[in-house]
Amino acid sequence: MKATQRDYAQAAQKAGKGLRICFFCGADEAGASAAARKLIANLEDPGERVELTGHDLKSDPARLLDEARSTSLFGDSQHIFARVSGDEAYDAINTYCELADRGEADGAWPIYIVATSATDKSRSAKLLIKRSDALVAIFYPPDLRSVTADVRAMADAAGMRLNGNLAERIAHAAGLDVRLAQSEVDKLALYLDASPQSPKQANPEDFDMIGASTEEDGFMPLINAALSGEVRKLPGELRRLREVSLNPVGVALALERRAAQLARLSANLRPGDDMQGFLKSQGVFFREHREVGDQLQRWRGGKLERLVPRLCELHRSLLANSQSAELILLQELAQIARYAAARKGR
Repeated sequence: MKATQRDYAQAAQKAGKGLRICFFCGADEAGASAAARKLIANLEDPGERVELTGHDLKSDPARLLDEARSTSLFGDSQHIFARVSGDEAYDAINTYCELADRGEADGAWPIYIVATSATDKSRSAKLLIKRSDALVAIFYPPDLRSVTADVRAMADAAGMRLNGNLAERIAHAAGLDVRLAQSEVDKLALYLDASPQSPKQANPEDFDMIGASTEEDGFMPLINAALSGEVRKLPGELRRLREVSLNPVGVALALERRAAQLARLSANLRPGDDMQGFLKSQGVFFREHREVGDQLQRWRGGKLERLVPRLCELHRSLLANSQSAELILLQELAQIARYAAARKGR
């Protein structure tokens, strides 16, 4: 079956225990990952987590089913979580489906696959959409309004009431990334000692106290310097990255988010469109019009298509090389900025 970020939870609940494999895809990788975590948390007994990569499944397609049928070291329940890119898991999913149809996956542990750079039109998704034991959920890039609503829901669950436009401010500070927004909400709840049993009121001043409270302390100045080709400004932003200890993975996620936003906008932009009017109609935050408009002119067509998977690979590299993550990120940002600068006027 197929669902979106609006109804995937209801679809999964309706399928019940008959749901054995979930495939999360689309441009909103953060939303897809958050959805996978939510469904796993809703399992009656999630048990041990077995993590697989796209490389694991591509090099050994039979491993997906082998792990799903394996026994936990302590005999407990478990679930399978795989993070892949594009159709890396296609052969593994195909093998799983063939054997499941022969009854060889009965009793297998549930499988959750987050596929960056994949859509519901990918080969992997098409294998699963018509299956009653599978769910394909596609996640489109969120806008400020939807993430603001998510932040309010997070705050409600944490026992907080947000004053004024604080929810919108948190959404914007997180670069519309629901994972980063959840982190900010969790920190704010901890600071206020809030809980569902002891609700607290959260004010902008409270958010100021937990750090990353101003735009200058956030990710976007660095992201904009790189994608806008501001090579003279970039060294200062890279120094700031180190001085305030910005999280490399968080920066990469914000960079992915902006690239996905540019891809969506570029697909909708028509020759002759007034840029300001177009950005407003697409729900782009008004303070970002100048940067987003400039980046749309620099990153078009095939160049933009290659940027998105490259950033996904950067994200994976940072996770796999935590000790050298900052250096890897600095090198990639410098390359992106040089390339963007060379496209001025084109």
